[in-house]
Amino acid sequence: MNVSRDEQLKVHEIFYSLQGESNTSGWPTVFVRLTGCPLRCSWCDTEYAFYGGQWMHYDQIITEIQQYKTAYVCITGGEPLSQKRVHGLINLLVGQKYQVSLETSGALPTDQVNPAVSRVIDMKAPGSGEVDKNDYSNLSHLRHHDQVKFVIADEIDYQWAVELMKVHYLNEQCTVLMSPVADQMSAITLADWIIKDQLPVRFQLQLHKQLWGNTPGT
Repeated sequence: MNVSRDEQLKVHEIFYSLQGESNTSGWPTVFVRLTGCPLRCSWCDTEYAFYGGQWMHYDQIITEIQQYKTAYVCITGGEPLSQKRVHGLINLLVGQKYQVSLETSGALPTDQVNPAVSRVIDMKAPGSGEVDKNDYSNLSHLRHHDQVKFVIADEIDYQWAVELMKVHYLNEQCTVLMSPVADQMSAITLADWIIKDQLPVRFQLQLHKQLWGNTPGT
């Protein structure tokens, strides 16, 4: 007998670690990494999540999360919104009073995400090779607890991000994050540009990589 997948998601891994990015960087967090992504960014560091994983019912996922004494849950990928049933899990977690963040690209619509969730929208700059996939309508319904992230590979990416931020008044709507592509963009150079231009953005490095390297499950 076939089992209904109406309340199932394909999960690559569930793990407990420190949040390495975003406004909650440093907080112990449970990560639910879903399988699959329609994008192929040139600097992607989670290619291992494009395939594989196992089907898990919402209840199984929540049972895994409940093992850990933290209020923070991060839904990530891959691209979690590529699995439409993710909204059901998110709504259950919000109902159980978890503080939920969703790490998503700027390529898929985010307007149906539960309003209690902090959407971390990774807008793809030219250096990613996927700039044409951005859905700019996502920038028209930002909330104050959302975050827009730019991963910067070079000066072209930086100037593109600055222009987009100004045109859409992003810093007036939510937190804007900028980080360098690891092993490609100098963190000091990006920091110097931000200071020179007096940008109202939050510079960040990937804390988890500084601690454990690019290791799955960290």
